[in-house]
Amino acid sequence: MIFLSQLFKSPIETGAIAPTSEKLSKLIVEMANLGEKKCVVELGPGTGVFTKEIMKHIPKKSEFFSLEINDEFVKETKLNNPDATVYHASAKEIKKYLNKHNQDKSDCIISGLPWGAFAEDIQVDLLNEIYDSLESGGEFLTIALLQGLMFPPGRRFKKAISSKFKTVERSKIVWSNLPPGLVYYCVK
Repeated sequence: MIFLSQLFKSPIETGAIAPTSEKLSKLIVEMANLGEKKCVVELGPGTGVFTKEIMKHIPKKSEFFSLEINDEFVKETKLNNPDATVYHASAKEIKKYLNKHNQDKSDCIISGLPWGAFAEDIQVDLLNEIYDSLESGGEFLTIALLQGLMFPPGRRFKKAISSKFKTVERSKIVWSNLPPGLVYYCVK
């Protein structure tokens, strides 16, 4: 219910009608191969479904934090993942929080941001911040909702990541997600 209320309050920040399914959350974390990561950043955790999976698989010695712009989702993520570090902050502030954690770069950024709801300038600004915050060979994983791929912002996002990252792969579609979604796996 929190997703619907936040979607009506702020559709661009929320972008979904329901939390990501457990199946899609497990897929993105599996593709991230977290056992080898030193510094993982999560953008747009929503209610913390990805956060929960990340916390299960990330090594204790790894640095991990989440950035969420919506205060209600920050509270919900913290409630659902009391041991996670979640900041009420924009994804544009990745470098600030990397510095706060004594990190120059991240080797993995996982995103639940609603790319298909963003205007072109927002997509470009966020992708630049993400790219600049990744070390060489670093991985960026994000979900894309199927209906968003049909509209110009979703197609524009796919084109943008394909031109920015040296490797871009797409997972199979997870039909049980509401709405169906997939994962983009990108390597800098």
